[in-house]
Amino acid sequence: MRTRNVTIIMLLALMAGCATAPHQTKNICAVFDQRDGLFTSWQRAAERTERQYGVPVPILMATMYTESGFSPYAKPPRTKLFGFIPWTRPSTAYGYSQALDGTWDHYQTATGNWSGRRSNFSDAIDFIGWYHYSNSQATGIPLNDAYSLYLAYYSGPTGYKRGDWRSNAQLQKTAQRFASMAASYQQQLQQCN
Repeated sequence: MRTRNVTIIMLLALMAGCATAPHQTKNICAVFDQRDGLFTSWQRAAERTERQYGVPVPILMATMYTESGFSPYAKPPRTKLFGFIPWTRPSTAYGYSQALDGTWDHYQTATGNWSGRRSNFSDAIDFIGWYHYSNSQATGIPLNDAYSLYLAYYSGPTGYKRGDWRSNAQLQKTAQRFASMAASYQQQLQQCN
């Protein structure tokens, strides 16, 4: 009985460790090393998504880094009422991918992943791949064009095609940082064990 309790406690501790963001996030090899365990492998999940949708692993992982910093429960900060009272959130973005409620529902309908959760890495990385692929199909953006893919990820395919991002200097800077992170991840990935 005592051995069973210890085993359960160890499993719960191991699972709790997977529900936090990795500490080293600017090196893709370190991210994968931190999340390569008995029950999960972020690298295998990312590679599976790349095979399914054609979106390179560095772009998938840079999306997650940019959107949530690899935090499974990330949400946008609350707005303030009267400048100091916590109020509503500006959007329904949630989880690793910061997918909005409606977009997540569309993903679940399109893929049949009804049990998928935005706080689950495998589900979130699959969503990111699916969404980049869908945006590529709708806009003609090549799957290796990190800068444009991020603009479409943020703006949606309609907003991207309308050029909504052109008047958003902050979004363009974020897309440049995103593309730079994807390029760094690409170089690093070639040296992972």
